Amino acid sequence: MDCFSLKCNQMKNQNPATKIWELTEIVSKVIEIKSQGKSIVFTNGCFDIIHAGHVKYLAETAALADFLIVAVNSDESVKRMEKSPARPLQNEFSRSLVMASFSFVDAVVIFKEDTPEELIEMITPNILVKGGDYSIENIVGADWVIQHGGTVKTIEFLPGYSTSAIEKKILQSK
Repeated sequence: MDCFSLKCNQMKNQNPATKIWELTEIVSKVIEIKSQGKSIVFTNGCFDIIHAGHVKYLAETAALADFLIVAVNSDESVKRMEKSPARPLQNEFSRSLVMASFSFVDAVVIFKEDTPEELIEMITPNILVKGGDYSIENIVGADWVIQHGGTVKTIEFLPGYSTSAIEKKILQSK
């Protein structure tokens, strides 16, 4: 049985909302996970409208370590990014619940800051991942992770998929 199928079977009866953690819980959970000898991979994003590009990205990210933590921008932090006046299209709990529904995502945490730098320092993942549009030197938290013995990776996007493109297409169809 491959890793993906094994995780699907393990998660079969779990309520996805149980995988959404509060910031206050994250440190003790991470200590517990690391004490079991498991490696942690961390990524973050808005994840406003989930599309095939996100699925590919998250599945490839999850395959890099034992435990995948996805940090989701709060509604306020998305608004500060100025992606578009309508964003986020879904509230932070909805976006987090969708993330937690993936069998290969082990934990989701919402962060309110403009960047996940503080969260990355709290977690100190073994691997930090961002999309291929980032260079490693521009990834928030990369220096911290590398200084603490971890690695930083980028994963190429699936061409033609982005939430902004989907939003634009929806607006043009009106």
